[in-house]
Amino acid sequence: DTPGSGRETKALVMEFVDGETLAELTARGPVPLADALPIARQIADALEAAHAQAIVHRDLKPANVKVRADGTVKVLDFGLAKAFAPAASQAVDLSNSPTLTARGTEIGMILGTAAYMAPEQARGRTVDRRADIWAFGVVLYEMLSGRRAFEGEDVSITLASVLKEDVDWKALPPDLPDPLRRLLRRCLEK
Repeated sequence: DTPGSGRETKALVMEFVDGETLAELTARGPVPLADALPIARQIADALEAAHAQAIVHRDLKPANVKVRADGTVKVLDFGLAKAFAPAASQAVDLSNSPTLTARGTEIGMILGTAAYMAPEQARGRTVDRRADIWAFGVVLYEMLSGRRAFEGEDVSITLASVLKEDVDWKALPPDLPDPLRRLLRRCLEK
């Protein structure tokens, strides 16, 4: 556009993060514990930083995590992120519900990726930082087991699995330290 033409050009500028997504890494199978723990720690730190700013990611999944060659992890795509009121996180408030559409004013669509949604998110209820903790557990489970925690032939079956099924704890490495197993169980508590 030429200056003074009355037209504006708008652009969205985002950081380029070189490296593989966690989805690409887990597609090759389980991530060794020595590699998975530093990745998980950095994901947890990123979520903690967002939560400290009263932001819930709401779509944490391996495809939204990049691992650079130097081992630095970046949590990406806060496009579905939602601010929450820390003191009112327990109250039912449709403005914080994952059933809001992208415009944020119409009810009728669940936002997020089914296999990583917390049960309350899958039900269209209000979400808070616990939804991200659940998703973190699902991602960590996938890293360690090399398989999805919840899946189905289609979205509705996947959501039903999230709501009604438990993960296959036997899919985790048999030598996984007990404190890590307890952490996963706490993250994935419905």
